[in-house]
Amino acid sequence: MNDTLQLVRTGATTAERRFRSLSGYPVAAVIAAALLLAAAVVAQEAHPLLAAALLVACLAAAPGFYMLAPNEAKLMTLFGEYVGTDRAEGLRWANPLLRLSKVSLRARNLNTSPLKVNDKRGNPVEIGAAVVWKVNDTARALLEIDDYERFVEVQAEAAIRHLATQYAYDSGEDLDEQEVTLRAGLDAVANALRRELNQRYAGAGVEVLDAKLTHLAYAPEIAQVMLRRQQAVAIISARKHIVAGAVGMVEAALRDLSRLELVALDDERKAAMVSNLLVVLCSDKEVHPVINTGTLYT
Repeated sequence: MNDTLQLVRTGATTAERRFRSLSGYPVAAVIAAALLLAAAVVAQEAHPLLAAALLVACLAAAPGFYMLAPNEAKLMTLFGEYVGTDRAEGLRWANPLLRLSKVSLRARNLNTSPLKVNDKRGNPVEIGAAVVWKVNDTARALLEIDDYERFVEVQAEAAIRHLATQYAYDSGEDLDEQEVTLRAGLDAVANALRRELNQRYAGAGVEVLDAKLTHLAYAPEIAQVMLRRQQAVAIISARKHIVAGAVGMVEAALRDLSRLELVALDDERKAAMVSNLLVVLCSDKEVHPVINTGTLYT
């Protein structure tokens, strides 16, 4: 038999307690013995009332049998009163007057369709998530919530919408360098989503095992604009690196020319040389040489 857990009531919330069911095999053996005894009494044509009583008792006890597979439970109510939840596996027997409600304790997947929401900046984005959840308190799931599966879906959508407003889609100059974004901080966002879902599901007897974003994109109406913005940011960043490298190379070239005394350069010639080198090093197109037949001064 299962251990009995105390029924806990916090306000209007009822927590699960274990039900003490009987193994069905000994009860089945007793019923079979009673049927054999009733058959023997009928065959001897003696004590017909005893045979009838045994037969009625067996018929009354038979509906009390039920089976539970692994990770399944039966919630028991007697005339509308919750009496416990049986989580034992195999063939079980309980009071035939009990009403049984089957509950799956297995992990389940919830894939939300992409939702259009506004991020922290107010930009419309599309976001979807996959949530792995299971029932961990059958009493709350069935007695406190009208339809816990529908409850899980609705609260998941609400949590995703709320989460999206807490983060910007991507980093930018208006954000701190260490600030988490939806695109770059997927692990942090997933942890935040899991915590919020567990808070929302606590009263429904549901536990979230994992939650991950499965879809993240700008809404179609601004996708092209934001793509150009990202491309511009990438080009500017690349140009900064190119210019920084080119300045270093020009500085090294001037320093080596001066050290080796290969050519004497005044300020104007240095300026011309720097200009030419920067054009060659920073240009994103093929550079064609120009032959100067004169000098800088004529």
